[in-house]
Amino acid sequence: MQKDFSYPLKIEDINQGEQEYKLLADKAQLETLREILQVPVVNYFTADIKLKFQKKRGILDVSGQVRAGLGLISVISLEPFDRDYKTDFTLTYDTNATYEQIREMDEGIETDVPDIVIGGKIDLGDIAIEQLALVMEDHPRKEGEEFSPQIEDDAPLRENPFAVLSKLKK
Repeated sequence: MQKDFSYPLKIEDINQGEQEYKLLADKAQLETLREILQVPVVNYFTADIKLKFQKKRGILDVSGQVRAGLGLISVISLEPFDRDYKTDFTLTYDTNATYEQIREMDEGIETDVPDIVIGGKIDLGDIAIEQLALVMEDHPRKEGEEFSPQIEDDAPLRENPFAVLSKLKK
């Protein structure tokens, strides 16, 4: 499948300093996002992203906000409902690091380890989709719905298996 919601940037093309990008999904891209996120409907999807590149240090800070409106199905009532999401994020990329260097850093420190750039580019679309996916619920339900298990009164109570074992021991 060709990915329609892709905004790749080559690291070598990013200027020193701060840059801003606004992503707004059109109708075809909303369908692509629906497939990627595996939801019934994506009503809207926008992302405001800022890049701040420190070329000498090789550090790229990516921050911004993702907003989306999704049509979901409640896992409790199986009824459709809409939910709006808004999430802020901040990421740091080390454009010069390799997997081995990051692995070594990860073992010895307790601070956040920067992400690495693969193939000399980042994709703003992928970043925005990932940030939304991180805040989505695994089991969506409508506001106020709660799961209450139904226990049938007619079901015979089973004896505790440890009680059975203790009787055998005597």
